[in-house]
Amino acid sequence: MKSRVCFFIALRYLLGRAREGGRYLRGAATGIAVSLIPIIVTLIVADGMIRGIVDRYLELGTGHLQIFNYYEPETLNDAAAGILELEGVRGVWYEQRGMGILAGRDGKTGASVRAIEPSFWTDPGSAGYLETRSGTSVLESDRDMLLGDNLASIIGAQVGDTVRLMTIRTGASGRIPRITAFTVRGIVSSGYHELDALWCIISHNGGRRVFSQDSSSSSLIVKIDDPYKNAETMVYSVYSVLDSGYGVYTWKELMRAQYSSYVSTRQLLLFIMALIVIVAAVNVSSATSMLVIERLRDIAVLKVTGASVAGTRGIFLWGSFLTGLTGAVFGITFGLLIGININHLIRFLEKFLSFCSGLFHGNEVKILDPGFYLETIPIIVDWTMVFLIGVFTVLCSCIASWIPARRAGKLKPMDLIRKY
Repeated sequence: MKSRVCFFIALRYLLGRAREGGRYLRGAATGIAVSLIPIIVTLIVADGMIRGIVDRYLELGTGHLQIFNYYEPETLNDAAAGILELEGVRGVWYEQRGMGILAGRDGKTGASVRAIEPSFWTDPGSAGYLETRSGTSVLESDRDMLLGDNLASIIGAQVGDTVRLMTIRTGASGRIPRITAFTVRGIVSSGYHELDALWCIISHNGGRRVFSQDSSSSSLIVKIDDPYKNAETMVYSVYSVLDSGYGVYTWKELMRAQYSSYVSTRQLLLFIMALIVIVAAVNVSSATSMLVIERLRDIAVLKVTGASVAGTRGIFLWGSFLTGLTGAVFGITFGLLIGININHLIRFLEKFLSFCSGLFHGNEVKILDPGFYLETIPIIVDWTMVFLIGVFTVLCSCIASWIPARRAGKLKPMDLIRKY
């Protein structure tokens, strides 16, 4: 029996009337489709979350590369000019980071102080993720300051207020506190609470006034054209223009623990979803077994007219293939539609649940807590992974139906004829 004949018989079984056995295959295809929807949505949401968070850290936090000189940190500025001339380098900024206590009209709290050149925040990469909630993100003088949205709310600071920053400096008499007054020029947000929760941003010259070298960490932040592909290669280029004593680190090294945690969580979620797909694929085996029982008379006729064992088996293997393919196509399609519109669906659900909650106790409902998740999920579709998921689903369907298809091929026609 030719392969195309097996294909068209299997297609008839799938699309045929329910009493002819089609209900079993269509039911199995529906189960596969339903199981694929959450795995596709999970893939899109997980990839979007990871990429959105990492991009914010790269553009607003660690940069793509960081350069340290622990022995002579004051020489970092001298190295910036040579690095900026390298091909593929977008920008180089000197930064001092330290801790301090920030006091406002409603209280005081610890703050992560970042003293960096103002042009860092106007760089296209930074500007794409930095949201100015009020005021401006431009620091015009050494007495100006930007505050993270969370930090501003803790101390009750608003644009135009004067706040006091206490830091520690080392003098001839030892470590002494220093209190410096700043004017809040803007309240900003990165869109990710964990990154900007303690942000207290001042200018590079402002940092020189409040910090000493031994009470802060100094580094060069470097941005390159493609940090996901060229970071490791660029390290060697940067070393070629630096003297000894410098250390160059990529964003993957600086965020190793955090990035590994994100990737591991994504893989675990996909693994759990894959188990659901496998269970749905096993249903194809049950559907094929029921189809064989329903079509025993057809098998008898085919056997008598010369159908081979392989040909009979091929009919049911084609049926399982078409069942898995149909379920994969519909499941992936609906999963992509939901995943691409996930932000709109979340907003709708939040409004609906907030309305229902308001009928009882009036609390606003947040599906994604902005303290741990992005406020808006970037939509990223990994087409390679989507394709592999589809292939995996179809393959599982064929493997699961191999045993009932093999049994159908070994049925003896004379036994079937005597029965019917």
